[in-house]
Amino acid sequence: MSKGRGSALVGAAFLMATSAIGPGFLTQTAVFTSQLGASFGFAILVSVLFDLGAQLLIWRVLVGSGQRASQVANAVVPGLGHLLSGLVAIGGLAFNIGNVAGAGLGLNVLFGLDARIGAGVSAVVGVGVFLVRDAGRAMDRFAQVLGAVMVIVAVYVAIAAAPPVGEAIIRTVAPTAVDPLAIVTIVGGTVGGYITFAGAHRLIDAGLVGPAALGQATRSAILGIGVASLMRVVLFLGALGVVAGGTAIDPANPPASVFQAAAGNLGYRFFGVVMWAAAVTSIVGSAYTSVSFLQTVRSGWETRRSALTVSFIAFSAAIFLLVGRPVQILVFVGAINGLILPVGLGAMLVAARREPWREQARVPRWLHLGGVVVALAMAGLGVRSIVGLLSPP
Repeated sequence: MSKGRGSALVGAAFLMATSAIGPGFLTQTAVFTSQLGASFGFAILVSVLFDLGAQLLIWRVLVGSGQRASQVANAVVPGLGHLLSGLVAIGGLAFNIGNVAGAGLGLNVLFGLDARIGAGVSAVVGVGVFLVRDAGRAMDRFAQVLGAVMVIVAVYVAIAAAPPVGEAIIRTVAPTAVDPLAIVTIVGGTVGGYITFAGAHRLIDAGLVGPAALGQATRSAILGIGVASLMRVVLFLGALGVVAGGTAIDPANPPASVFQAAAGNLGYRFFGVVMWAAAVTSIVGSAYTSVSFLQTVRSGWETRRSALTVSFIAFSAAIFLLVGRPVQILVFVGAINGLILPVGLGAMLVAARREPWREQARVPRWLHLGGVVVALAMAGLGVRSIVGLLSPP
């Protein structure tokens, strides 16, 4: 394998993983651990299985065919790809506002910068990734380095928290409490919206396509899921150690309180490192993947990809700086974001049983069945979330 191909495969894995590890990822893990204790390990286990079922199938169809998700969806049902592109772009833009806010908070914790100034600086860093000559390789390296930093820092905090590892292992397979909402939320946070397509689209851009690339794509997907899952487990153990020690997690900023309770003021600074790294890599991943969908909507946009990506980040930052983070809109779009996985996965499931994708993707029957289960479960729960938001109090 050439060095360039190897770098693209690892870069695609880390792009997906770091796109998943955003500010919401950190908060969800701390909140659900405080609510469910060691039994949250079961929700993580189920979510990993769901992640594998969705990601492996989607990556095989896209990489095997060399087509982006919107192109496959349009071929399955005319217009579906444009709908999917719109959903991904809207969801990606809304959550990028939250990512920009999270990056600003991270720099505020680290250096005392005003959160808005920190957000602007972080947006400039994100833009800079796409302005270098080889933007794809720069993005790969950016995701790999910051992904490694997040994991190392989180491992330190988890060790400092001294969690009851034995109880966590037992409750992962024999939970005393099961919360379906927790499972749906963390599945959506790991493979919802644009995230599930990020790595596969990166491989397509790198030219790693066709049936011969399926084995490499599968290993890349498993690496990405492994990194995101490792981060989830480490954060879970850190939060569990804090909760088991009798310290209450601050609902105003759950992940910050976990880091601080586990490692004091140094832990709080480490929270700033992880929050900034998580947010800024999610800014890059969201912009890249959203634009990879939008460029298929209109001819000529393919050649303006860098400009579109920079504009996407700049617009997200401008909204945050001018009007702040619109919480109600984010909540509603978050529920819509939960529908992207079943729509996109549903299109891939249909394609996987039609020619030419059936021969190109070679999806095993067990993987197809697993994808059907994930799509139906997420569709039902996504619709339920939308109805709940629209229903009068």
